[in-house]
Amino acid sequence: MLDPVTDPAPDPGALLASVFGFQAFRPGQEEIVRAVLAGRDTLAIMPTGGGKSLCFQLPALCLSGMTVVISPLIALMRDQVRALREAGVEAGALTSGNTEEETEAVFAAIDAGCLKLLYIAPERLASVATLGLLRRAGTRLIAVDEAHCVSQWGHDFRPDYLRIGELKRALGVPLAAFTATADEETRAEIVSRLFDGQAPATFLRGFDRPNIHLAFEPKDQPRQQILRFAAARRGQSGIVYCASRARTESLAKALNEAGHPACHYHGGMEAEDRRTVEARFQREDGLIVVATVAFGMGIDKPDIRWVAHADLPKSIEGYYQEIGRAGRDGAPAETLTLYGPDDIRFRRQQIDEGLAPSERKGADHARLNALLGLAEANSCRRQKLLAYFGEEMAEPCGNCDLCETPPDLFDGTEAVRKALSAALRTGESYGAGHLIEILMGNTNERITARGHDKLPTFGVGRDLSRPQWQAVFRQMMGHDLVRPDVERHGALVMTDRARPILRGEEGITLRRDLIRKAKGRPVVKALVSDEDAPLLSALKAKRRALSEAAGLPAYMIFPDRTLIEMAEARPASIDQMARINGVGAKKLDSYGAAFLEVIAGAGAGDIHPARMKLAGREEGALFDRLAQAQLDLAHGGHGNDRYLSCTQSTLRKIAEAKPRSRSDLARIAGMGEAKVERFAEVFLSLIEEYR
Repeated sequence: MLDPVTDPAPDPGALLASVFGFQAFRPGQEEIVRAVLAGRDTLAIMPTGGGKSLCFQLPALCLSGMTVVISPLIALMRDQVRALREAGVEAGALTSGNTEEETEAVFAAIDAGCLKLLYIAPERLASVATLGLLRRAGTRLIAVDEAHCVSQWGHDFRPDYLRIGELKRALGVPLAAFTATADEETRAEIVSRLFDGQAPATFLRGFDRPNIHLAFEPKDQPRQQILRFAAARRGQSGIVYCASRARTESLAKALNEAGHPACHYHGGMEAEDRRTVEARFQREDGLIVVATVAFGMGIDKPDIRWVAHADLPKSIEGYYQEIGRAGRDGAPAETLTLYGPDDIRFRRQQIDEGLAPSERKGADHARLNALLGLAEANSCRRQKLLAYFGEEMAEPCGNCDLCETPPDLFDGTEAVRKALSAALRTGESYGAGHLIEILMGNTNERITARGHDKLPTFGVGRDLSRPQWQAVFRQMMGHDLVRPDVERHGALVMTDRARPILRGEEGITLRRDLIRKAKGRPVVKALVSDEDAPLLSALKAKRRALSEAAGLPAYMIFPDRTLIEMAEARPASIDQMARINGVGAKKLDSYGAAFLEVIAGAGAGDIHPARMKLAGREEGALFDRLAQAQLDLAHGGHGNDRYLSCTQSTLRKIAEAKPRSRSDLARIAGMGEAKVERFAEVFLSLIEEYR
């Protein structure tokens, strides 16, 4: 633990004024600082722009020795170190982006005993030399920035954050963890991972950012929607978040062509190019950065006036953190989030193709449902957003699109009951696409083969178009009435909240404006049908796991076209799997059972190599019949003779050679006179059927 300090500790309030120039703490800051200075383990959840950094920087200046700050992004560390040095504080960072001179200066400051704050990335904890360095520097406090990264349930999981608990135990010093967004589940995991399950002093300082205007819109020519939003805010600094790298580049180009200073940013760019964008954004007024979520965490720019999402974010946590980069100075800021069916499909696919266990995938689907609930809310968005984080807001905020323009609502109970009934009558085994076809009374091979055209719900929803039914299902997910079942490749399963509605005990209100606006628009052609897409995602996840384990490119396991055929044909046996294009004998032997388990829910079992060599061939079927016949005759025709059997290798040779006579059969290795006498008649009869 900490050594006693003989000299009186500096007063944090005095340092706040003398070093940082602030005359008073922001709400909630002082008690966090006092808890950290008292040597208490601390967890603080504070809104973006709430002054988290000061809550560990001030204690670092008050304590003797050094404070180590574990932070996820180089840009974030560089900004904070630069700001501290400008304030006269000895601070440094050890990152992969350091020049040799920068690294030498940090080590010199540590050796001189004058470095107060050392910033490192969690990945540096993997080095055995790090612990020795921190001990030599007299580390008195560990501060963890963006602590949600420790959680597999959080939106920025970083495995090396899991080493922090070990570091705390090794150094025997207090730990202070900070984050802007953490729901109850994420907070519980932070406590478990960082504090060994021992409850720290926890400060939940509210999530409301009342200066930020919230708005969502369904996609309708999304590029034009973003261009109109930017045009109304010309000259203001803004960020546009996109789901893909290519989209950042194309949208930045469109903004430039429309006369806006804009540039793109994503993880695929060269490090120097990324640093150039970061520097420009810090330096230039009115610059728009079109970026993936790789941008922003390390940008401490107070006057970002707007944040737009050209695509639906991953979760409410991600959404809240990203919009929180606007208006850090407390002045009014605006947001716009666009969403559409393709976004939802893409986010579901990301979850399904991940390598997380089913439990986590289910939780991630529930988080996505919560975000859809915010997107398709019926009343004040801020009330719904804060409720997700466990905060109540008594009155509507008056600063969101729904407060300004209340939505057109209607009693959606009948439509929802029809949809729930269709799900229930099909065994909760299908996705929205199949259920919509049933509701609209459309026939196809899959519907007729399963007898779903005979269901009472067949055709009861002809009053709505397909896009309108899609809007209904989206709102049902937003109300958390149905969730995709990961174990059943995305089939919609009812939650407990749906059952009173299905039984007619409760009603539900939906937004008519979203259903009315739902129009048929051309969408990108999917690789497979909506019904087969979840299975294709599961097959890709399995391929990814196998490729990573083997150190091979994914396509060397199976190319996409082979997985597509698997998803559509759904082979139920190793023989059917062998008939899929691209599944050769070696790959069947190496991977067949693993992929069959994904498709059929059960593996191929322990198939003898001799039988595996016949997979997909008619000789395989003959082998199976020969094996059953010899099993039936193992004790003779009357069941009381001496036990005789043929090995798997012998049965394979018989199936391949197809002998025509007893003498031909007798020449097969492994067939002695006794076996020929017992099995010849039946074997030759079966073989004849395969000539």
